[in-house]
Amino acid sequence: MPSTPSLTTTEIATQPECWQRAAPLAAAEAAKLPKDGERIAVIGCGTSWFMAQSYAALREQGGHGETDAFAASEFPFGRGYDRVLAITRSGTTTEVLRACERLSGVVPVTAITADPKTPVMTAADDVVVLDFADEGSVVQTRFATTALALLRAHLGDDLDAPAADAGRAVTAELPEGVLTADQFTFLGTGWTYGLAQEAALKMREAAGAWTESYPAMEYRHGPISITGPGRVVWVFGALPDGLADDVASVGGRLVAGSTTEPGALDPLADLIRAQRLAVAIAESKGYDPDRPRNLTRSVVLS
Repeated sequence: MPSTPSLTTTEIATQPECWQRAAPLAAAEAAKLPKDGERIAVIGCGTSWFMAQSYAALREQGGHGETDAFAASEFPFGRGYDRVLAITRSGTTTEVLRACERLSGVVPVTAITADPKTPVMTAADDVVVLDFADEGSVVQTRFATTALALLRAHLGDDLDAPAADAGRAVTAELPEGVLTADQFTFLGTGWTYGLAQEAALKMREAAGAWTESYPAMEYRHGPISITGPGRVVWVFGALPDGLADDVASVGGRLVAGSTTEPGALDPLADLIRAQRLAVAIAESKGYDPDRPRNLTRSVVLS
């Protein structure tokens, strides 16, 4: 283990404060964000795409309007929307900028970014800047969760309890048996499926770990075949009936953050535990979690 915390570890620990700062910003920037009843699409790449998925599910479930989420490279330009929301930490990601350019003058685009000195500031019609949540690490943690916290606040969620849960997640002991597991399957339902996707990505990026992610009810339709002794099934949010028994029957280790149990973490706060696990496993392997192999802060194509 390193003698000093990694940059990623330090940034992970600031998430409770970042979420608390996002709540008043959501109110201050409300005119730039999707209005109730608008039919919108949310785009991003990698982590930002997974946050887009979670927000889309939350917005539709809350009755705020039809909401789709796409990887920026897969946006269906022939489909009609009232607004497009682009999430991009760097503000330089090629696929996002190209989508903004094609949509210019056709559909209003709002971008959420961390860097106010990047091309997205002029590529989008409106921009919400989360510069206080920007990161030095290649791996995204606090920007992504703060963007989703901002959007949750805009939908009317009170962030006090999630931020308090985030504080608990930053310091709590990691679940028993996860540090030595050799495979992880992350599951979610509704908006937490995007969190499951992101948890799996963090584990692959930082730790080079064998991870998969699925909607929770899809687990029995094939993914259960990979579970066994020494392997973890981690569920964000509500635990489907019977799933705990299914995991136990094949010898897997279940980590469940069911929102119906006393003391359960908000699912977004539970993602912090997965981020910390990714860093811990990376460091146990001698990897640098701040600079994972084959990755850069932003994908900029020629």
